[in-house]
Amino acid sequence: MKITPHVPLEQMICASPSRLIVMLYDEAIAALREAIHAARAGDIETRCNAVNAALEIVGYLYMTLDDARGGDVARNLGAIYAHIIARLPQVNVAQDPAVAEEAIGLLKPLRAAWAELDQALSNGLAEVILPELAEVGASHQPGSAAS
Repeated sequence: MKITPHVPLEQMICASPSRLIVMLYDEAIAALREAIHAARAGDIETRCNAVNAALEIVGYLYMTLDDARGGDVARNLGAIYAHIIARLPQVNVAQDPAVAEEAIGLLKPLRAAWAELDQALSNGLAEVILPELAEVGASHQPGSAAS
């Protein structure tokens, strides 16, 4: 399945690694919202496509985790992603939009943390203001499948 991003290609090409992670969270959350809407409307094809898109994105986030560099943060993110990946098929099997809502509830705070880290990195203040997030920045390595 091909994911059609809501972000212009130029923005993705020029984005920092932390910004790319934020964009991936945005796309996953958008796909989950689409799945919820489609499930409630009885639109099976759209629901399945949206769930598959969310699974593909969360799977990519999981595959790019770097346990060696990210330590406990990467392992904790991996557990969250694995939970989402295990649960999301229920949106289609049980036609249960609550599972997608649960996934959004897990992804939104992660997205907010990455957005905060991205902002701090772009301001050159990450290690001064947010030393505890320095480990978070190393937890994902976009473009690789290190695990």
